[in-house]
Amino acid sequence: VRVLHLKENIASLARLLASTSHGGFPVVCRPKPDHAEVFQGTIKRLELCMLLENEHIFEPEINDGTFSSSNPLSYEKITVEKLPNLSRLTMLLNRYTTDPQYQQLFINLEPYINKSAMSVQAHFSLQRTYIIFRTLGLRHLTVVDQQNQVVGVITRKDLMPFPLEEKLRLQLTPQ
Repeated sequence: VRVLHLKENIASLARLLASTSHGGFPVVCRPKPDHAEVFQGTIKRLELCMLLENEHIFEPEINDGTFSSSNPLSYEKITVEKLPNLSRLTMLLNRYTTDPQYQQLFINLEPYINKSAMSVQAHFSLQRTYIIFRTLGLRHLTVVDQQNQVVGVITRKDLMPFPLEEKLRLQLTPQ
């Protein structure tokens, strides 16, 4: 599972978006330095792309791991149906991954994540998961363990009848 952190490095984020086609990502944080990372919410790929087009929100990390309080982008500015300029985004991702200055810059994702994103426990009922997807019109659903750590993501494609039957058959057939 590819997860993001509340405070994400620009170069790492650009590499992730360039190397995957995932539509959304779970966001995690470490509540205390000695604790494990726990699920905080989700953020969509399109929202991440729109954030990366606004360099003025990038910040250097302060020594204590905090960030200065910059003005976050408005909801209207990051919620789009499709990317306005794909070639510009491709050029930006390339620049962010190759230019060393972006290794030192971070983005605070906290104002932009969906903190009320649905998640299910790892041993949740498959039938109920399917019902949740259908009734709520979800695109992806984060799977967490008992400590609220991300262990997987279920997508609509995972719940399509034929691939699902094949996966179940493979799981139930003795090796």
